[in-house]
Amino acid sequence: MKVALVHDWLVTHRGGERVLDALCEALPDADIYTLIHKPGSQSPAIESRRIFTSFLQHVPGIHARYRHFLPAMPRAIESLRLQGDYDLVLSSSHCVAKGLRAPPGTPHLSYVHAPMRYMWDLFDDYFGPGRARLPVRAAAHAVRPWLQRWDRASAQRVDRFVVNSHHVAAKVARFWGREAAVVHPPVDLERFARVPLEGGGRGGYFLWLGAFAPYKRLDIALEAFRELGAPLWVVGTGQEAAKLTSGAPPPNIRFLGNVPDDALPSLYRDARALIFTPEEDFGITPLESQATGRPVIAYGRGGALETVTAESGVFFPEQTAKSLMEAVRRFETWEAGFQPRAARAQAERFSRGHFQRAMLAEVEGLLRVSRKSPASTARV
Repeated sequence: MKVALVHDWLVTHRGGERVLDALCEALPDADIYTLIHKPGSQSPAIESRRIFTSFLQHVPGIHARYRHFLPAMPRAIESLRLQGDYDLVLSSSHCVAKGLRAPPGTPHLSYVHAPMRYMWDLFDDYFGPGRARLPVRAAAHAVRPWLQRWDRASAQRVDRFVVNSHHVAAKVARFWGREAAVVHPPVDLERFARVPLEGGGRGGYFLWLGAFAPYKRLDIALEAFRELGAPLWVVGTGQEAAKLTSGAPPPNIRFLGNVPDDALPSLYRDARALIFTPEEDFGITPLESQATGRPVIAYGRGGALETVTAESGVFFPEQTAKSLMEAVRRFETWEAGFQPRAARAQAERFSRGHFQRAMLAEVEGLLRVSRKSPASTARV
């Protein structure tokens, strides 16, 4: 089976790229099509493939400024032409990848991490007052209606949708009017489960880990822990780094920046708990924490409700510092009854092998339908 994998961009290696890596392993002969590619930024499984890029790849400085080119991305993805005959197009999409025009008769299965969140339900988180400069906000408001129309129209060209959570399935139905199957994304459990369960939490700190993007709401974690005085270690960086790290942090808060991947399992295991503040469409970090045998204090909306249980974490109901502070105080009592093995068992439900088997079953299902009706659409 010859497959064309489509991904939005290959510049950083985060959750979406980990999904692509698992798809590459399951489909060892697949080629990759993407808007832009920064060589060396991805795993060997991705970098070893034939990678085809759009005209955006030739824009000077594009790897650092690609977010500024969002209005050009629909045209760029539609301009990509497949280099040969493929049995299937499989897109991994959180922005425009699902908009690639598959040749007539070639079925298109799209794995959706989220509809274009910065143009739909999280628009104000990215472009509201204080979130971006006035010219950026004005431009975003100007292009939003057009991008929403394109996003909805391009979704109708996809034959079958699979999404990473029931939370995203509801968004796909609401924004695009399409149904979607749910296959939770893979977590690299083996890497995190290698650390022993004994001695977990011995570092005594709470851990926040992620990109410094507006919707991640690191700001409420910083505010809460300034008031609580408990140790908080923060891993990551991103577009809000200057804003969030300005001034001297209080002595109980440490900014570690980006840390090597091989250091993450021990960071998780030595933490008392992961602090998870965003409303994520899925969210992999809570599962990484649980795989090391550590609990999660999570905002009780979105994907966290599908990955964290009452045995493996504590929820806070409002996305505010006050609500988080109350959850941390409840955690002080809850922690005495926590069982690390229960957290690890919960994480093992989201293994890489399970994801690959489920996705191959979705591929086979779509191909069966398309073989029965080759002259018509295979939309399911």
